[in-house]
Amino acid sequence: MREVRIKAGNMPEIAVAEDGRLVEYLRDDQANHDAETIYLGKVERIVPGMDAAFVNIGQKKNGFLPLKEKSQTFRHEGLQCGDRVLVQVKREAHEQKGAFLSRDVTLCGQYVILMPCDRYIGVSAKIDGEKREILKQLGSALAGDRFGLVMRTSAAEASETLLAEETEMLWEKWQNITKKAATAPAPSVIHEEVSLLDAVLRDYAPRGIDVIVTNDERIRHRLDGTYPVVWTEDDPMDKDHLLQQRDQALGRLVPLPCGGNLVIDECEAMTVIDVNSARATGAKMAEENIRKVNIQACEEAARQMRLRNLGGIVIIDLIDMQPESRPMVEEALKQACLKDRVKVVVHGFTSLGLMELTRKRQRRTLRDEWTETCTHCQGSGRKQIKEEKHD
Repeated sequence: MREVRIKAGNMPEIAVAEDGRLVEYLRDDQANHDAETIYLGKVERIVPGMDAAFVNIGQKKNGFLPLKEKSQTFRHEGLQCGDRVLVQVKREAHEQKGAFLSRDVTLCGQYVILMPCDRYIGVSAKIDGEKREILKQLGSALAGDRFGLVMRTSAAEASETLLAEETEMLWEKWQNITKKAATAPAPSVIHEEVSLLDAVLRDYAPRGIDVIVTNDERIRHRLDGTYPVVWTEDDPMDKDHLLQQRDQALGRLVPLPCGGNLVIDECEAMTVIDVNSARATGAKMAEENIRKVNIQACEEAARQMRLRNLGGIVIIDLIDMQPESRPMVEEALKQACLKDRVKVVVHGFTSLGLMELTRKRQRRTLRDEWTETCTHCQGSGRKQIKEEKHD
């Protein structure tokens, strides 16, 4: 059972719970949520050695724009200092770093992702078999060499008519964006992504939303009739200890049902998840117990990535196991990641036996949303031992 809970306030809070377990806890602080926003920027500086440009988009720090995009089918022209350029924020500004920008704009719908500057036709990796080929051919027909198109997982259950209608709606949106950019000053905001709540509902609607619980009358009236909405005068986050689950996710240690635990450390370059057996393994059937702990660890790690909104590189240090157990554990992780509405790619085991995966970086992490750096330890969580004075 999937519940979406919405708490009223200046910055509404949104919780997603599956069978009573919290999987997302978000705060709709639109001022600090810049991902996917489209700007008309001005190129301030080009650094050939970095193969990148720094673009003024009206923020404190200039955005970082690679001159070459990852896609081989992206179409673009060269840039010079002073040029006006349409860019999209792919990673928000963070501390000393400006926003990470791209000219390969994407417009996301419920069923498809339209790429107006690209010509790539793709299908979600979660769709396979004959359905995948059918959707790829349909995507090619709908795009007609006008733009690129990716069929999302939800497209598998949608009709051709519905896919065609959404594709044309997104194409019309892009045409309106280019018209606005033609006369807008640089820098300026050209297009903002839908609200956080709308994005959550858009992504979960095809997967099924059993109930929406809210104490916000405006939300109740807007969504009633479209979703099963329950209104409450109380705090909708009180049920199922959702706030307690959120606060637990701000710590390092996560217990596992089998008796083991995870230790999660968010580092600058990546997130590292260490799996400890604790009291979970014994002398008998050691390999079977280790495999059981590792499978539970993968399932919980997938949930924690969603809940903590971890992005970028994630490394999981699993308990050492026999080579024949690895495929089963890797498959358990892939299946658990299918529940994530954010793109996750499981790259498999490294030569050192570490599980490597990447998760698309979006908004700020749960830790950044709900905590601040300690002024005494500067975020290390440790203090220096004072030297004893000797006479």
